[in-house]
Amino acid sequence: MRPTTTPADRPAASAAPPPSITDVLRAARLIAPHLPETPMWSYPVLNAHVGAEVHVKHENVQPTGAFKVRGGLTLLAGLPAAQGKAGVLTYSTGNHAQSIAYAARLYGLPCTIVMPENPNPAKVAAVEALGAAVEISGATMVEAAVHARSLAEERGDRLISPADEPGLIAGVGTLYLEMLARVPDLDAVFVPVGSGTGAAAACLVAAAVAPRCRVIAVQSALAPAAHDSWRSGAPVRRAVGTVADGLATGSAFALPQSLMRGLHDFVLVHDDDLRAAQRVLLTEAHTLTELAGAAALAGLLARKEEFTGRKVAVVCSGANAGPAELRRLLA
Repeated sequence: MRPTTTPADRPAASAAPPPSITDVLRAARLIAPHLPETPMWSYPVLNAHVGAEVHVKHENVQPTGAFKVRGGLTLLAGLPAAQGKAGVLTYSTGNHAQSIAYAARLYGLPCTIVMPENPNPAKVAAVEALGAAVEISGATMVEAAVHARSLAEERGDRLISPADEPGLIAGVGTLYLEMLARVPDLDAVFVPVGSGTGAAAACLVAAAVAPRCRVIAVQSALAPAAHDSWRSGAPVRRAVGTVADGLATGSAFALPQSLMRGLHDFVLVHDDDLRAAQRVLLTEAHTLTELAGAAALAGLLARKEEFTGRKVAVVCSGANAGPAELRRLLA
């Protein structure tokens, strides 16, 4: 994978300060009236397959089918009235889009989502059902982002970054508060990475309430921008070849990367690994998930010898599989 190395092509550094554990606690109080705590189960057949005590955090049961709704509700609740009055606008392959559309509907804000070409039709339908407008622009998320910035400037909308927003990370952090309150003696938690908000939030919360718990990020080897940025210590871009649209991010984001310095490790998996983990979740944990939603388990399976006999958690982060993905899974 070839990085784009010219400074003008690199993602801009985030000027936003990182959230604190106090922000996560505040987010938990804010979203409690809107989102009940999601379940976390340990399945004996899955445990036998992995050779460890595995706790699956079911973010796939959120009203948008993914964990990101926590961040959307938190961010939009904190917008000054003047910022949001013209509407909100973001760019996303789907789950972040639904998060912002869901929150915008709750708070009565106009919402526009820019998606790159050939989006998951199930996610487009879900965003439109929430009342948001969808615009298709660009072959990649990077190109969609350029169009979104131009559109926001033209309209005066509040442009929402998919990751460089403290409110998003604070909101996502609430799932790790729930997880570590339920099982405080976890040895490790495996977290899927697209933009990096989930891994950033996990690092923040674990450091505050369970410092012995290892946080291990998992990303597609066919879209390794966050992984390679974490390894090198500087944001880079990478080509995107994965079919897991929830992981199809071609550039790193500065704010999550700053918090992800607390990661204990970062694992790359291939799409075949994601499909295998997706099938394991279906057959051994009674759970239907999208490919990105199976990434955490794929990372654990790639490292299962290291965690034999340990107590670990995986985040089942999304259930928004498109028709073609479902046909392949059930074939």
